[in-house]
Amino acid sequence: MYRELSIWKRIDAERAVHFRCFEDVASHLFCVQSADFYVLPVTVNARREFDRQFVELFIEVEPMERSRWFVTVDQAIAAHEEEFFSMGRDVVEQEKKK
Repeated sequence: MYRELSIWKRIDAERAVHFRCFEDVASHLFCVQSADFYVLPVTVNARREFDRQFVELFIEVEPMERSRWFVTVDQAIAAHEEEFFSMGRDVVEQEKKK
């Protein structure tokens, strides 16, 4: 079983990210299931679509198998941000080579 944690981070005056995290109830370890980015103006359906994707992913793939787990939620978020920052950096490098 998992406990859902909702963590918000304000990026700037027009953007924010909503980290959708889980705590494994048995081990008390934490992971980031997804990160939803919001940009002003926020559409009426944005939150509903992110909620749908979150639930679908949870049902389709066991979180314990899908994610890296950490002792604190802060560590989980930091690792998630680093992973996706480095993925973005790799995409930019690949585009430059084309």
